[in-house]
Amino acid sequence: MPMKLKEILLLITLLMTAGAYAQKNSIIRLEQGNDLKYDKMLGISTYRVVGNVIFEHQGAFLYCDSAIMDEKTNNVICFGHVRIKSSDTLNLYGDLLNYNGDTKIADITGKIVKLVDNETTLTTDHLYFDRNTNIAKYETEGKIRNKENRLTSKKGYYHTDKKEFFFKDKVVLTNPEYVMNSDTLMYNTVSRTAFFYGPSTIKGKKNFIYCENGWYDTKYEVSKFSRNAYLINENQTLKGDSLYYDRTNGIGKALRNVSIIDTVQNIVFKGNLGDYFEKTGYAVLTDSAYAIMIEKKDSLFLHADTLKATFDTARVTKELFAFHHVKFFRNDLQGMCDSLAYIVKDSTLTLFNSPILWSGKNQLTADTIRIFVKDKKINELRLYNTSFIVSKDTLTNFNQIKGKNMIGYFKDNQIYKVTVSGNSETLYWVREDDKSLIGISKMISSDMVIGIKENKVDRINYISKPKGALYPEKDLTSHDLLLKDFKWLDDKRPYTRLDIFKK
Repeated sequence: MPMKLKEILLLITLLMTAGAYAQKNSIIRLEQGNDLKYDKMLGISTYRVVGNVIFEHQGAFLYCDSAIMDEKTNNVICFGHVRIKSSDTLNLYGDLLNYNGDTKIADITGKIVKLVDNETTLTTDHLYFDRNTNIAKYETEGKIRNKENRLTSKKGYYHTDKKEFFFKDKVVLTNPEYVMNSDTLMYNTVSRTAFFYGPSTIKGKKNFIYCENGWYDTKYEVSKFSRNAYLINENQTLKGDSLYYDRTNGIGKALRNVSIIDTVQNIVFKGNLGDYFEKTGYAVLTDSAYAIMIEKKDSLFLHADTLKATFDTARVTKELFAFHHVKFFRNDLQGMCDSLAYIVKDSTLTLFNSPILWSGKNQLTADTIRIFVKDKKINELRLYNTSFIVSKDTLTNFNQIKGKNMIGYFKDNQIYKVTVSGNSETLYWVREDDKSLIGISKMISSDMVIGIKENKVDRINYISKPKGALYPEKDLTSHDLLLKDFKWLDDKRPYTRLDIFKK
């Protein structure tokens, strides 16, 4: 339905009144000045104010030595000792200010432009402040100070309401304890927490941290890092998809794809959950945890439900403890047990609770097994209580050595001699050079010495009243061919490094 002329005039009147009110509400008002002059050269709506100048605009006050005010454009240019008081805590300082009342944008320049908000001070040479969003920004390098922290960057934004700085391009945060570098960083001046959104580093007096995402609480020195995160600590490197670090208490936690690398001992610890205690010097790894003892020719891979490593003051591995479902693999030696201890200083490896070792064709079992390493090669092997060595003669026949305690001697990681003490027993298939069977030797002696060549029994010297005989195969039953407590555990043997994860 068409509008009547009277209704149209009323609508125009209402619109004009609303526009006049809006214009009046946004106008910059002169509060104070020593001298006021109109200058025709500047325009009929423009005047100059000199001396102790104060303007007010919607709760904000503008201070300066002199100013040019254009009432038509609602714009003011301030000169000398410029200050904007935007709130009880926020003040901006500079030499030259261009401020528009309609857009509420302040453009401040000067030799030193400052933004002061409580205990935080930002300095630059050119600053834009938008009073609509309460965001200040600079694009010509800026610096902020907040108690003990000093931060610089090429570009930056400050959200005055949230007390948050966003920094971009060559960001550097300097603290008495460390220096932080980042591509993109957000810093909250109240919580004093820095958030990383790009490649970032933190270099301290004793460690170095890298990440591509995360946060750092500079007040309590607590942090969380992710995306290719790692921490280098003297002789160690800690890696993980996500790292948590408490610098004050020296506590770290790592999640998923965790690695602790000892660059001195060449040991790598891996898992999906790691706890690191810097001050007490130990770390615990679980969830698919394993360790790699790296050697040039042949590395040892060890897996357990839980791995615990202790370190000295130089962050070098002292001990390694493995608990439950322990398995390890090296080309010349494999083993499994319930728990294990490795002492780095003595190069000794001790297997507890139903340990099993495999070396070549030999299977070794006992209550406890201890391996001594010299020059990164196995030097000696000791079996304590209920010691048993088994090796296959054929698919169904086994050579067997049994005794209370045994010592195995190695050369170039190959066993060449075994001494047996206490209740020694042997069952050995004696063959000609062409492998034809001569007979089956069953002997008992208190002690014996066994020579081994190419992982096969070469000779046996029985000591102290040996008893036994060489029997034809037909004279022995299947029960007679196995010594008491015989077990063949080849199905548990790890044949590759991946087999250490099989239970």
